[in-house]
Amino acid sequence: MKESQMSIPHLFRCPISLDLLTDPVTLCTGQTYERQSIEKWLAAGNLTCPVTMQKLQDPTIVPNHTLRHLIHQWLQMGSHFQPDYFSKIDSLASIKHTLQSPQSTINNKLSAVEQLQLLLQESSSSSSSPTPITSCLIQLEFLPLILELLFGKVEIRPSWEYITFVEHIGCCVLTLLPLGDLQVLNMLQEESKMEAFLVLLEQGSSIIKKNLCNIVEITSSSTLTKELCEKLGKNQRLLQDIVFLVYHNSEEANYGIKAISALCCLDSNHENLVKFGAINGLITYILNADKQETNLAAIAVGRIEQLLRLESSKSALMENPEGINGVVKMVFRVSDHEGSGSAINSLMMICEESLQAREKAIKGGVLTQLLLLIQSQCSSRTKTKARMLLKLLRSNS
Repeated sequence: MKESQMSIPHLFRCPISLDLLTDPVTLCTGQTYERQSIEKWLAAGNLTCPVTMQKLQDPTIVPNHTLRHLIHQWLQMGSHFQPDYFSKIDSLASIKHTLQSPQSTINNKLSAVEQLQLLLQESSSSSSSPTPITSCLIQLEFLPLILELLFGKVEIRPSWEYITFVEHIGCCVLTLLPLGDLQVLNMLQEESKMEAFLVLLEQGSSIIKKNLCNIVEITSSSTLTKELCEKLGKNQRLLQDIVFLVYHNSEEANYGIKAISALCCLDSNHENLVKFGAINGLITYILNADKQETNLAAIAVGRIEQLLRLESSKSALMENPEGINGVVKMVFRVSDHEGSGSAINSLMMICEESLQAREKAIKGGVLTQLLLLIQSQCSSRTKTKARMLLKLLRSNS
């Protein structure tokens, strides 16, 4: 019996009886007990939580179905888990308690989230399916917990510990999001959560900005968060912050381009993206992109092509002194031809309607670029488009 008791993970024991939980229930303090044990405690006139000794503002007990499921899973499959699985379960219980506790200092929470990230790294799998540990984290509702911590009250003058804490939390969120319910991101529709998002995007470290831009990407990838994506596309401050990233160093510029590209997935976002500087940002990125950013430069010109369906976008491109030159740059590149089709289509859309655009394109060297492209090994479709643009430009040169 002693050996059997020793094998029970701490998370699965009732803090009162120390026996395996069979009917787990949770108090308002977040602590879980065996129903029979806590009911006996309360019936004796106790008005506190046995573990935390906090006064119970609400004596209601709520069935903990998640923990019941985990215990059932453990009883059915425990022998198939890794030898250290149970110790990790206990670690998760301790981590969750530290992250939830109002008494935990920022240093305590930083230590807890570092442990969480380490557990996630150790249990990472090359496949997209969850491991036993990530499955446990999802079932224990770690994802909404760490999102609440990420977008909770933001420090006005953040300390090093707080910045590091937010960096680690963001990385954990991005690891768990593909395995969880993306609807949890809809908490960002709350005004306070969105304000926290914006403050972190404006004042956070490069890692924090990267994590937030990745969250924007994920938001745009699912129908479950379509309404949120539309709301992001209407937020002037957010759009300006993301476009502003493109003017930073190359690393942050990459994050900004990915976020702009993600928001372009909805047509309803296009007008605001153009209004708040997306075209200028995309052109700036293309002009500054080096060889390591070839793919993102191609994505950038693809988004320009997409946005040029709007008259406001065409005006923004023409008003940018380097707008036409930026698109011309993407027509032909020695290393590859990715983005050439989008660049040609973009030039066709704007040059068909504007003599000034044709003149700028010719002055920018587009004729040479097109001739080189036609002689290259690009696709026949791209060559056909190049000949059409060449014909248009020559007839007006």
